[in-house]
Amino acid sequence: MTQKTVSVGKKVPPFSAEATSDTTVDLKALKGRHLVLYFYPKDSTPGCTQEGQDFRDLYEAFEKANCEVFGVSRDSLKKHENFKAKHDFPFELISDPDDELCSLFDVIRMKKMYGKEFEGIERSTFLIDANGELQQEWRKVKVPGHVEEVLEAVQELPDL
Repeated sequence: MTQKTVSVGKKVPPFSAEATSDTTVDLKALKGRHLVLYFYPKDSTPGCTQEGQDFRDLYEAFEKANCEVFGVSRDSLKKHENFKAKHDFPFELISDPDDELCSLFDVIRMKKMYGKEFEGIERSTFLIDANGELQQEWRKVKVPGHVEEVLEAVQELPDL
């Protein structure tokens, strides 16, 4: 069985996922708004914290561009709630413990740490337009300057 994944220029299949603040993120319900999904390896690690803070610091600009931002990792909702509260993130964090979104967006990779191999999330960001079509993807993201680049891409999208 081949895993269905997203591709640039195509509609993103509908999905629904549990997020912080007791919310469910539903792609269909967000129609009419642009959407940034950023996948990151783990709450409270230096790179993931910095990336979240960068999205937080530019969140108003994303809102002005009619764009919702969601962070996604395999961490539990409880961990997400703590991470979100500690850093005052104004956006929700999606918990994906069963890798449903990670598989759809094909972000799970073999990684090495301290000589051990494991499957983990490759830092990646996806920009979905107001029609639900994937406009752009960034893979193997390096945090410095990334959020500014994503914001520029969002601001270039036409509104419905």
